[in-house]
Amino acid sequence: MVDLPLGRPAMVLVSGSLALLLSLACPWWLQLDGLPPNWLVLWLLPWAVVEGSLAGALAGLVLGSLHDSLQTSGLTAVPALVLLGLWWGRFDSARRPLERSTTLGLLAILGSLGVNLGYALQLQLRGGGPLPVLHITLAQSLLTGLLAPPVCSLFVLIWRRRSTRHAR
Repeated sequence: MVDLPLGRPAMVLVSGSLALLLSLACPWWLQLDGLPPNWLVLWLLPWAVVEGSLAGALAGLVLGSLHDSLQTSGLTAVPALVLLGLWWGRFDSARRPLERSTTLGLLAILGSLGVNLGYALQLQLRGGGPLPVLHITLAQSLLTGLLAPPVCSLFVLIWRRRSTRHAR
């Protein structure tokens, strides 16, 4: 594997910024029926798995807050991302490392469902109708699950190499 010249803090900053950028302006060829995958979930899943629950929750808080500040919908992804970071961070001490593509794909689908469920609950509390919520949730979750194996596996490998917790 090619050793990237970026240091660990720079890698986290660049990859997190890329996830934010892609969540706001995703290319058309990475969309399903005009809906992008949940790039925040695709970034948070490998980070939490490698770094643990506390780092996952903190990353969910920061990434969700930055994402919410760039949107005008008034809906927030922060609670769902913090809970997902806590949950996924518990896999760092699993007996076998979480690297299987199918496992990462299923966890990404569940994460995308969780974020969209949080949005749906906020819409319901505001009195909004559930008209497009099911369509958005299914399309985004499917696309996120399909992209998770290559994207998350790559991030897990890169971050495990650079992590102080998994030093050789």
